[in-house]
Amino acid sequence: MSRPKSPVSPVNPVSPAIVAQKSVAQLPRWALLVLCLAYVVPGFVGRQPWKNADMEAFGFMLSLARPADGASANWLQPMLAGQAEPSLSLLHTWLGAAAIGLAPMGWEASAARLPFMAMLALTLLATWRGVFALARTRAAQPVAFAFGGEARPLDYARTLADGALLALIACLGLAQLSHEITPAMSQLCFTSLLFLGLTPPSWRRRWLHSSAAALGLLGLTLSGAPSMALLLGAGGWLVLAGSRRNADGGLRVLELALLGLWLLLSVTLAGALDLWRWRLLPEQALDLHAFARLLLWFTWPAGPLALWSLWRWRRQLLQAWRIPHIGLPLWFAVVTVGTTWFTGVSDRALLSALPAIATLAAFALPTLRRSLAAFIDWFTLLFFTFGALLIWVVWMAMETGVPAVTARNVARAAPEFVHQFSGMAVGLATLAMLSWLALVRWRTARHRVELWKSLVLPAAGTTLCWLLLMTLWLPLLDHGRSYAALLSKLHTQLPAGSCVHSLGLSNAQNAALLYHGQWRLRAGAAPSTDCNWLVTSSDALPRVADQLQAWGWREVQRQRRPSDNKETLVIFQPAVR
Repeated sequence: MSRPKSPVSPVNPVSPAIVAQKSVAQLPRWALLVLCLAYVVPGFVGRQPWKNADMEAFGFMLSLARPADGASANWLQPMLAGQAEPSLSLLHTWLGAAAIGLAPMGWEASAARLPFMAMLALTLLATWRGVFALARTRAAQPVAFAFGGEARPLDYARTLADGALLALIACLGLAQLSHEITPAMSQLCFTSLLFLGLTPPSWRRRWLHSSAAALGLLGLTLSGAPSMALLLGAGGWLVLAGSRRNADGGLRVLELALLGLWLLLSVTLAGALDLWRWRLLPEQALDLHAFARLLLWFTWPAGPLALWSLWRWRRQLLQAWRIPHIGLPLWFAVVTVGTTWFTGVSDRALLSALPAIATLAAFALPTLRRSLAAFIDWFTLLFFTFGALLIWVVWMAMETGVPAVTARNVARAAPEFVHQFSGMAVGLATLAMLSWLALVRWRTARHRVELWKSLVLPAAGTTLCWLLLMTLWLPLLDHGRSYAALLSKLHTQLPAGSCVHSLGLSNAQNAALLYHGQWRLRAGAAPSTDCNWLVTSSDALPRVADQLQAWGWREVQRQRRPSDNKETLVIFQPAVR
């Protein structure tokens, strides 16, 4: 006897997902764990703080953790060389400063990254758990077969969660920005936690979702995005209430009331700390071409898959506020992408949209046509293989001078750089390349039916190129993107431990003086008996030249940053009277 088909209601239209049990074979847990470790750890270990946002954020953490001249630290208004924190984010500075306070001398930069490494891992985990919960809802299930054999709900949910995790890792825009210690990283983490907290929970996991929602709301508020926290939380609350009416595993009334209280607490906290700031820039909305180009490369390949998912699940869009697996990630994507649109076309603002876009991309997998899947596979294979070979060729040119043209280009782009061989870096890069070749052989050896197959190569290719950059190219990138090379030149003139006046410098430059120079920074330019040095930049010099002359400063040295002709620091001493 054939199995009766489930009735179709206006609330639950026919699902476009037709998935057999053999298509939800489990991705090996060890392989997924190794991929996540290979993605998370490189970029946090062994490198210098990079300009500009990464260095600036680290400078505020360092000055808060170890105030100069016995000054007391103001945790509600971190200061660096007399300048207050420009962003409204406090939490990322607090976390970094707390980690630095526990670290020994010389390990400040590494310690500051530890909380952010944990936040990136938490982002991946929260995205996986959130999609796992959404895929178990009734409206997200595939069509039931007449004679059985459709995917079991638990296996189906696990497969889509794996696909969402792979889609998130594969996003090109995630790699660098997620390995920096900036407010954008903390906003990404707490957005993903809030996303998890608003997904319909199982009876055994209600405590996990409630805790994630609370942490997400409070964390986003303290990370400088209270407006986004309010919008995401309120919209998610409506979707959860609608799914409750749809009997699709939504929260109970008491838990919905508790979520409303957390929203109220976040609003109150933002008001108490004066975190409400509107930075709308409507004129940026006119640059549609730049915004579309940013969306395309930053979210690839999850972005196009998310659009395909919305098309294939279009019948559910009319009832999206009652269907959480479509309504919730769509609302998160609209709010976060809209925030990027109206606050300036910035890749850092777009970072928080990636978990929701990856979720929508995961629900495209059951509906993906074979031709589209083949295009993604072959494009990814060619793109990342060529990228990996290019990284190796440049490293070979640095090591041997062959090809000569490439070696000359490297020398021209990074003057004064001296390459040194690292056996550990080469070993890790070789292991990663061999793993990539083995994965390509596995993927192309025979036809695969698993749903996650189309995202394995994009995720692994992104991880491969990122790992190669953070091993083979790391000394070159440190030379070009950090202030270490420039500050080493200043050490020939400025004695270690000296007091230095900072005038007209950016926050990143002040942070470099504090960290690389190990000097005591003082705001203002009035010379004193205990502070006989002043550093400014060539850009600021025309504005402060009369002031410096009036106060009796004379120029003694100029040092240019090797990889940037436009950045020069100028050293002054009091004129001899």
